[in-house]
Amino acid sequence: MTTLQTRKVFGLIGRNVDYSWSPLIHNTAFEALGMPCVYTIFDIATPELVGDALRGARALGIQGFSVTIPYKKVVVPFLDELSPEAQSIGAVNTIVNENGRLTGHNTDIAGFAAPLLPWADRIRGKRVCIFGNGGAALAAIEAFRTLLRPSSVLLFVRDLHKADELLEGYGHRELVVPCRTGDLDLPLGSQQLQECSVIVNATPIGTSGRTDPIRSIVPTGRELFHPGQVVYDMVYNPLETTLLADARAAGAATVPGIEMLIAQAARAFFIWTGREMPVEAVRSVLMREIGQPAPSVRG
Repeated sequence: MTTLQTRKVFGLIGRNVDYSWSPLIHNTAFEALGMPCVYTIFDIATPELVGDALRGARALGIQGFSVTIPYKKVVVPFLDELSPEAQSIGAVNTIVNENGRLTGHNTDIAGFAAPLLPWADRIRGKRVCIFGNGGAALAAIEAFRTLLRPSSVLLFVRDLHKADELLEGYGHRELVVPCRTGDLDLPLGSQQLQECSVIVNATPIGTSGRTDPIRSIVPTGRELFHPGQVVYDMVYNPLETTLLADARAAGAATVPGIEMLIAQAARAFFIWTGREMPVEAVRSVLMREIGQPAPSVRG
């Protein structure tokens, strides 16, 4: 029987991340493939400790990490190399340790795009929009640019200054048109949203348990969705958010956040191990743990 001492160790770097499903996802995959590996959580209290944690990882021979909020940019100065996609947005969500040399990758980009590929022809050359001003929004922008080729990306934010901060240093900001979310109350803002082929929520709005009373990025009861659109919510708890329910009721195709969660994890798994994650086995276990039927991309 394989002991813990002989297993390869992987883990999640973040703050207050005991809620994460990543250990369940990766340990299910390791077990299904009979791999002597284990995935755990490394909860780091402050940014000042991140460098110490990564130096410790080198010394201990920890094979790799996932990185989540709020450390996707914080880890960058402590790495030896960045992959092209991580370098393009200056953020890392996956780290590989090869004999003490740490390389940062970003699988959020490919993970975000994966569920949208069936609609690639519909997206190419058309306008899309993203709500959010964080790293997830920037990963979505880069995914659209490199893999899906829209004509432009409307970036809806509450404060245009936040959009400027997000795009500072990004080499392709000409693709992005910052917009105020308050403009959705005006005819022009509503029209802009209706003309988008894809609408993405890259904010935590709609997440189960939030004290924020706002349940959707788009005001409910408004005829802003229609058949022919794709509405994508990065929130994965609940599996069907208010945003997705409203979009589905209007006839739009919907993509639940769980699809991105699994897709980015599968890409990280391959980078670490060179093996394909058994995605259907992982999805089945994950849905059973959540206690709900598996969601689907609805077209």
